[in-house]
Amino acid sequence: MALDSSGSAISNSGAAVTAPIAKRVPSERVHHGDVFVDEYEWLRDKKDPEVIAHLEAENAYTEAQTEKLRPLREKIFDEIKARTQETDLSLPTRMGDYWYYSRTFEGKQHGVSCRCPVADKDDWTPPQLVAGVEIPGEEVLLDLNELAEGQEFFALGAYSLSHAGDMLAYSVDTEGDERYTLRVKNLTTGELLPEEIGDIAGGATWSLDGTHIFYQTLDESWRPDSVWRHRLGTERAADVRVFHEADESFWVGIDATRSERFLVIRTGSKLTSEEWILEADNPEGEFRVLLPRREGVEYGTEHAVIGGEDKLLILHNDVVDGVKAVNSVLAVAPLSDPADMTVLIPHRDDVRLEGIDAFADKLVLSYRREALPRVAVWPLTSDGFGELRDIDFDLALFSAGLGGNPEWEQPMLRIGVTSFITPTQVFDYVPETGEMILRKEQVVLGGYNADEYVQQRDWAIAPDGTRVPVSLVRRKDAPAGPKPLLLYGYGSYEAAIDPYFSVARLSLLDRGMVFAVAHVRGGGEMGRLWYEDGKTLTKKNTFTDFIAVAQHLVDTEVTAPDRMVADGGSAGGLLMGAVANMAPELFSGILTSVPFVDPLTSILDPSLPLTVTEWDEWGNPLADKQIYDYMKTYAPYENVVAQDYPAILAITGLNDTRVLYVEPAKWVAKLRATKTGHSQLLLKTEMTAGHGGVSGRYEKWKEIAFEFAWLLDTVGLADV
Repeated sequence: MALDSSGSAISNSGAAVTAPIAKRVPSERVHHGDVFVDEYEWLRDKKDPEVIAHLEAENAYTEAQTEKLRPLREKIFDEIKARTQETDLSLPTRMGDYWYYSRTFEGKQHGVSCRCPVADKDDWTPPQLVAGVEIPGEEVLLDLNELAEGQEFFALGAYSLSHAGDMLAYSVDTEGDERYTLRVKNLTTGELLPEEIGDIAGGATWSLDGTHIFYQTLDESWRPDSVWRHRLGTERAADVRVFHEADESFWVGIDATRSERFLVIRTGSKLTSEEWILEADNPEGEFRVLLPRREGVEYGTEHAVIGGEDKLLILHNDVVDGVKAVNSVLAVAPLSDPADMTVLIPHRDDVRLEGIDAFADKLVLSYRREALPRVAVWPLTSDGFGELRDIDFDLALFSAGLGGNPEWEQPMLRIGVTSFITPTQVFDYVPETGEMILRKEQVVLGGYNADEYVQQRDWAIAPDGTRVPVSLVRRKDAPAGPKPLLLYGYGSYEAAIDPYFSVARLSLLDRGMVFAVAHVRGGGEMGRLWYEDGKTLTKKNTFTDFIAVAQHLVDTEVTAPDRMVADGGSAGGLLMGAVANMAPELFSGILTSVPFVDPLTSILDPSLPLTVTEWDEWGNPLADKQIYDYMKTYAPYENVVAQDYPAILAITGLNDTRVLYVEPAKWVAKLRATKTGHSQLLLKTEMTAGHGGVSGRYEKWKEIAFEFAWLLDTVGLADV
């Protein structure tokens, strides 16, 4: 592959592969007296052969432009593969009379779910399983490779065991559109039951006696809106809808408490929630509301037994003593009267309470402080509560959380910890002694040494004076002065981008790149107000925070604009599109997956999947002119102008139901028709994938290698 004098790629056959130029078909969008002429809206109809032809032309152009990087892609893929222990077993987790674990095999795309019997009912030490060594009594429950055979796409949804451990309900998606088909397997006989329930959401929850399964269906907008009860052995036509959520801004789900005493239907928007409860041994009974919904009040409940009495632990953000508990409080109430609450942990401005888990003799609190997720254990005594103890880790940056702990009565707690330089470690924590027993550590082949890398926290100053945290990781021996850098950001839905280890990332770090995360407002790293300050009418803080971080990294000579690439996907793709318009001079490239770059068009159309549920996040521009005007000032697609943009690689999936492929397709078409300069604009559409991208671990590694090769080429490291 070579380039002609105009910069177009020339294929090996000698034919020039030029950038596709989408035709212009003006259509008007009129709201609040504003007329927007959209010349590429015709790309929305994926049933139109001309649309598919355009996407395939974009793919051909992208492949031609990146053909020179094929050897590098293959090298990076081989590096990821060489560092990964392909044939491996997960750490076993005890449920009832069995240890449950998964296997991976070299050459296989997907995992295999297995179990083996517990030798002694009092034994909570997981067995040491070794690949290639026979495991007495091993049963294969589900081989995902067999289920995926012949499918271009495969994803597992539900994986739910009955209380007795004799039945497995599971669901699969073979289109990438997040609509699943539910099946039930008899684990005693190995046979599939006649049940086959299609076009549903991914979850499944058993009644205590294993006679019924509860599942969710979706409305035309892909919103889980109903919970159904299915009795094993009956036709789907006989299923009973036990709950329907009429409010289009609410989602609905169902699960069981860890005690297995209750089933809980949880419904909520991004601002308000409500829960309904039913005894799990009475599946045909009527669910009853715990606390009626009140706008702006979010709560979550957990069943606990404290001092011999059934209680509800309630995490909520309601007003307490005249003050809104924005970071939440933890309260306890009688199960018989949830409104009769007593606060156990009061509100703090510097601590965000995120979750509470109950066990027979202890509670586990998940919370966030100093932009890091943490865990504390609270023993239960005969008359109440013992001493609340934080679990500490000797790491500057880390993520800690409760692991697989399905049993109500268990003497230890499974806890996981990781960091940017620490492969995932899984411990069993003994509350009585405080002992942390390391059970498994992620294997990194090839002699990985964490001491060769360094992670650190820095702070940038936003235009309004707000301090924005920045996480950085690099090799210790990286030379002084500006270095190639990948700056990642998200900044929506109160999602926090916490420290995490990545085998693939080593291929960047070992070539001299720095990896950085801008913890911008709109995310959840610094508490609820951090999120509130980056949504609706404060959304532009997300973008200006990211730009401030990039400028800080340049000013402190960590990197330079010609060596920095910005990265973000989905709602983080909105961030990428915005900063491309607002500060293109700061970046040599922008990498984005399933980017939400045409938000105003999408959020204005309530018939599109998930639009109504998004109004709490972005505002409702359909009804509110102020929101419309504000969104129009930052919507990436509408703000494309004639300027020199960074190189851009946008990746999307044809079957994505969350961010439709048409958004990046329109965006790239408009950029190509409008921009000045000679920057490379590439669009890659996975023609059988959804929001999560391709399926299968090797296919995902190939996708990562494709992105990394482009990234390294963009910052001048393709030959390293």
